[in-house]
Amino acid sequence: MSEVSIDIHRDGTEVTESLRRDVREGLSARPKWLPSKWFYDATGSELFDRITTLPEYYPTRAEREILARRATEITATSGMRTLVELGSGSSEKTRLLLAAGTAHGTLREFVPLDVSSSALSASARAVAAEYPRVAVHGVVGDFTAHLETLPGSAPRLVAFLGGTIGNLVPAERAKFLASVRAVLGSGEWLLLGTDLVKDTDTLLHAYDDSRGVTAEFNRNVLRVVNTHLGADFDPSAFDHVAHWDDCREWIEMRLAARRPMTVSIPDADLTVRFERGEYVRTEISAKFRPEGVRAELADAGFAVRRWWTDRKGRFGVCLAQVRD
Repeated sequence: MSEVSIDIHRDGTEVTESLRRDVREGLSARPKWLPSKWFYDATGSELFDRITTLPEYYPTRAEREILARRATEITATSGMRTLVELGSGSSEKTRLLLAAGTAHGTLREFVPLDVSSSALSASARAVAAEYPRVAVHGVVGDFTAHLETLPGSAPRLVAFLGGTIGNLVPAERAKFLASVRAVLGSGEWLLLGTDLVKDTDTLLHAYDDSRGVTAEFNRNVLRVVNTHLGADFDPSAFDHVAHWDDCREWIEMRLAARRPMTVSIPDADLTVRFERGEYVRTEISAKFRPEGVRAELADAGFAVRRWWTDRKGRFGVCLAQVRD
């Protein structure tokens, strides 16, 4: 088993204060909203892992197909010495890159970053046991706030997979990509996974599965608010809704109140009233076109060196390099 170290940049106090700010702002807005990062306590991480195995949820399989075919090329092209994964979760797909990097002989360190300390700790130790020649340096943090803390020797490859960039609105994406560019040196790399625009039925089924796992995942954000801020949300009083916004080309996940209700959130000093049918937007998941991905990366200072899709053209992965 290789060496494992974990840096913690989000302790319990910081997490609670950040959640309190988001709850006050989001649940006082019209329409109401909550950031999707609050899905991911231990229960939420487990539910999302289940989602990735559902027959309707194609993104994980499509991205894995690309990585399985291209991991050796990614490793050889980048020459990565350090692999950084943002929003690492269980790091399942990343093992394809770890295996290729180990076989290539250049990879020395793996740096997973995740908001969930429990998920990060478990996956870091699993990777260390599986790849004993690769040092594992985990970071508990938020990829929108703690990128400057990322360790590792150059050349680094930052992997941002799963289409997670689609959870950011365009202005947030621009800020995020610029922040990644700012922490990378000349010639370093970004590996970006993007879900592509496709027929509406396929998209909606991916976010509203027949087994109801996505619905439970969506409602988990209310349980997180209950646990950390003493709220009295009844998650069963909210319907899970997946909505396709054709103009913005993104999926919105919503929680719609089944009845009028008043929710008390004492640790945020907030009382929230809901009309029947009123919703909270809990996630957006933007879908992309190749030319749009290239343009956003160029604006942030990256040049796309490789672009791949799965055989059905559902998902895109690009390898981009910092421009001098």
